[in-house]
Amino acid sequence: MNRNEIITGSIGYIAQKNNQSIAESFLNCDCIVLIDVSGSMQNVDKSGKSRYDRACESLANLQNILPGKIAVVSFSDKVRFEPSGIPFFEGGTTDLTAGLRFIKIGDVQDMSFVVISDGQPDDRSSALAVAKTFKNKIDVIFVGDETDLDSIKFMNELAKVSGGKQITADCEKISEKVQYLLTS
Repeated sequence: MNRNEIITGSIGYIAQKNNQSIAESFLNCDCIVLIDVSGSMQNVDKSGKSRYDRACESLANLQNILPGKIAVVSFSDKVRFEPSGIPFFEGGTTDLTAGLRFIKIGDVQDMSFVVISDGQPDDRSSALAVAKTFKNKIDVIFVGDETDLDSIKFMNELAKVSGGKQITADCEKISEKVQYLLTS
């Protein structure tokens, strides 16, 4: 995917289509997806594509199915709101705490949160502490190595502290898993 591309159904696309500001388009969102774009997301899954590439494809599909309803925020050692719908691959470390703090501003009535990650944050305890402050649940989708039981355990804890659900998904199924979480 091209970094200058705007995904059909993304917040940026809806803003252009309706001649609105990004902020006005964001007001119609139902879900904020916080996606890991750290170095480990370069790992290649069974499909022969990186976790990052597969996640981008799934997010594009999801935004097309639910236009204007999904806000995308990426995190590594930087956090970015991605109105184009394409998370920029940063590499680097995994500052989940900063990502959660960034999206906390959207923690209003009826907002859903989904964290997509391989479960290897820089500081687990601080990420869990921030997650505990959310009013709404945080659902998580684990996209890492399924033999990494420690990372899976962390993702379960992250979901549990906010009342959310944890799902394991290969990167091909991310959009289906997010849709399931939003409707359950």
